[in-house]
Amino acid sequence: MTRLVAATLSPRGDHGRLAWLLFAVRVIPGLLFMFTGIGKFVTFQSEVDAFRSFGIPWPEAMVVLSGLLEAIGGLFLVLGLLTRPVALALAVNMAIAIGTAGRTVGGPFHLGVAPALLVLMLVLIWSGATLWSLDRRLLARL
Repeated sequence: MTRLVAATLSPRGDHGRLAWLLFAVRVIPGLLFMFTGIGKFVTFQSEVDAFRSFGIPWPEAMVVLSGLLEAIGGLFLVLGLLTRPVALALAVNMAIAIGTAGRTVGGPFHLGVAPALLVLMLVLIWSGATLWSLDRRLLARL
């Protein structure tokens, strides 16, 4: 079990300019996810109506689930906590957004920002957290 945890937390590209780039790839989308997740609760009913129009089942529950995933997952990315599993969950969330809202509505967010975030989450699945992350602290304790 310890080997699995270590493999999950161990970063790649943890030196030089690449480490700084990966730090930005983690923190900037993390902040964006935090704000979009919180926004789902601020504009809850319009989000529910949008999810319903996209054909998403149980739109109220899915808005809550998506909002919590984005807000808490974004915070975890900013902190560098459980980076790979969180990036995987957010990548799935973006794939669903592209397949539903992107297909139905299109537009620059669903067909521009969401695919870009999906790619960045795939990069984080590969790299893990690098500079200034709680994952590093957890790894040091193993």
